[in-house]
Amino acid sequence: MTKKIKNGITNFIKKHSQYRDIVRDTLNFLRGIKYKIDGIGKKIDEKTILFSCFNGVSYTCSPKALYEEILKSDKYDDYKLVWVFKDPNKYNFLLNNKNTILVKRGSKEYRKYLHTAKYWFFNFKIADSIYPTKEQVFLQCWHGTPLKRLGCDLENFDNLLNSLDGMKKRYKMEAEKFSYFISPSKFASEKFISAWNLKEIGKENIMIEKGYPRNDFLFNYTEKDIENMKRKILGYYYLEYEKNIKKKKIILYAPTYRANQHETGVGYVYKNEVDFDKLREKLGDDYIILFRPHYFIANAFDFEKYDGFVYNVSDIDDINGLYIISDILITDYSSVFFDYANLKRPIIFYMYDLEHYRDESNGFYIDVNKELPGKIVKTDDDLIDEIKRVSKEFKYDENYKRFNDTYNYLDDGNASKRVLDVVLNNDKG
Repeated sequence: MTKKIKNGITNFIKKHSQYRDIVRDTLNFLRGIKYKIDGIGKKIDEKTILFSCFNGVSYTCSPKALYEEILKSDKYDDYKLVWVFKDPNKYNFLLNNKNTILVKRGSKEYRKYLHTAKYWFFNFKIADSIYPTKEQVFLQCWHGTPLKRLGCDLENFDNLLNSLDGMKKRYKMEAEKFSYFISPSKFASEKFISAWNLKEIGKENIMIEKGYPRNDFLFNYTEKDIENMKRKILGYYYLEYEKNIKKKKIILYAPTYRANQHETGVGYVYKNEVDFDKLREKLGDDYIILFRPHYFIANAFDFEKYDGFVYNVSDIDDINGLYIISDILITDYSSVFFDYANLKRPIIFYMYDLEHYRDESNGFYIDVNKELPGKIVKTDDDLIDEIKRVSKEFKYDENYKRFNDTYNYLDDGNASKRVLDVVLNNDKG
């Protein structure tokens, strides 16, 4: 019954946007009061770090990289490392690491550490009602170099759950919370500063422009890492792969979500525009596809129909493992291509709805017709042709090199250490 009521309210708000911000502001006000009351009498522990990725959904991204860098160094032996997960039992293996604690998102323990942890290492926008105190340090790790316009930079916003003004207001509120913001490049720093309106509130200098910790793995992985990921993905197909289909190339297909595609009680959905039947017919003998939708997307896809050709990798937390085993990346507007470009491998952009996404939805920070490190295609036939072409003719050309020199020049496998030196050791050099 509670779920029906919640879905009913959501549907009402979708149809009556004038009430959306009123309802949201009222709920946030009440939750904010409760949050402040919960914090009364709680003392901050100077050596506790709270980690969370995508609000507890996964173990990945820069918080993971920073955590694992901390584990390597004895200088952090007296730190308490607290991970927040929606399902902590899934990550019990982390308890084998020193000083590590797991808490369930929304639990009493989680709320306690929100108030007592000196440091928050998060990679997402936190709830509007949660605020760090002046004594706490919120490191915003974010989750990628932005192609799509964000927050205060949006000019159009095709979203069923948020108005343009409401979204900009939330970004401005969020900006007040930051102590530091990780940036992989001068370009990203400029966009993060404008998207969160940081200059207006005197916070344009909080950028830690030292490279992306999340990309350290792409410079430090081993052949064993590749083998382990292939075993995990291919499962019972692995032996067949080793014997019979090792010659096949692996394609990682990682599209983003569409903000205007949302189903009540389900979440953001993905209207599949790829004809996997045609792809299997034309490519099945020489390729396999790892399909990874955006983490927002909740709708089902019939993987059984394409058994042995399309593999569901949506439950793999860390996409880095998928990068290193893939020969080709196909994406659209997701920021994954910025990271993948560090590997200097082929990238194809399947942008069947380019004009709509550019002109009526988020819009872009860069000219996709000039700066992308790969070709844009809009039809299945062109996609198939481009897959075959890059498999035979790909070169790391001047355009691709120029892209990395602009967006990835700080990534070298040591960004985590540099970020920690700033945040935990106050080394601004």
